[in-house]
Amino acid sequence: MFDHIALRTPQFERLVAFYEKALAPLGGAKLMTFEGGAGFGRDGVPSLWLGAAEDSPHMHLAIAAPSRVAVDAFYAAALAAGGKDNGPPGLRDYGPNYYAAFVFDPDGNNLEAVCHAAA
Repeated sequence: MFDHIALRTPQFERLVAFYEKALAPLGGAKLMTFEGGAGFGRDGVPSLWLGAAEDSPHMHLAIAAPSRVAVDAFYAAALAAGGKDNGPPGLRDYGPNYYAAFVFDPDGNNLEAVCHAAA
């Protein structure tokens, strides 16, 4: 069901060090880094992202969708249920065939539906 999760934190370096050690026994490792961000996972695919943030630590949760049509339907249903737009359905430059939509839930968490299948 989950594609990836992202945590935002004002303690970025501390959290990166924690996850490097805590995930190692489970086969997890830091796979990517960039300014203010790090991706952890297994088999070369990051599924836990950490991001530096000065504000409140909201979460980003990406749910795997079976099709682009399902991503579109998620977006419409989430807005109808009271979510706020954070990016309409469409291709993103995060990877090949990365088709996603983003909404903020009522608590301000960033919820994403993503499909990696080709059109």
